[in-house]
Amino acid sequence: MMYRTRIQQTTNMQEVTPFRLTATVVAGFGRGGKQLGCPTANLSSEELGDLLHDIPTGIYCGWATVDGQGPYKAVASVGWNPFFQNKEKTIEPHLLHEFTSDFYGATLNLVLVGYLRPEENYPSLEALVDAIQADISQSRAWLDEPHAQRFKADTLLQSTPSAL
Repeated sequence: MMYRTRIQQTTNMQEVTPFRLTATVVAGFGRGGKQLGCPTANLSSEELGDLLHDIPTGIYCGWATVDGQGPYKAVASVGWNPFFQNKEKTIEPHLLHEFTSDFYGATLNLVLVGYLRPEENYPSLEALVDAIQADISQSRAWLDEPHAQRFKADTLLQSTPSAL
């Protein structure tokens, strides 16, 4: 289920009408954890279908569950990752939680509620990493605020937990 986008400015973050997504976590390019220090839970493009194309590109934050565990804070890149010149649009959430193992094949429910910035190309890997770390810091703080905390109760995130 998805709703039409409504963007409302809240400090440096823009609150959006939630984008609600459910998909299986699949292997990506392996760059998130290795090159960027920011492992991502890449979502199956096939399962997302038209939803993938309906979400405007950019960097978002929100809440996620993994096989019913959570919700966890999340920061997600939606787009083509211009620094790496990807040929396909992807949604790559980074969950702000320390997991003890990978969770490929798990079902990830994601509710995107804040828009940070547009997708950008960077002159260096270091500049990209710096931007990602700033996105994480800003998202963590914004998601701690009461107006963002209310989205943890979204019905998509309230499924029965399973073993992770």
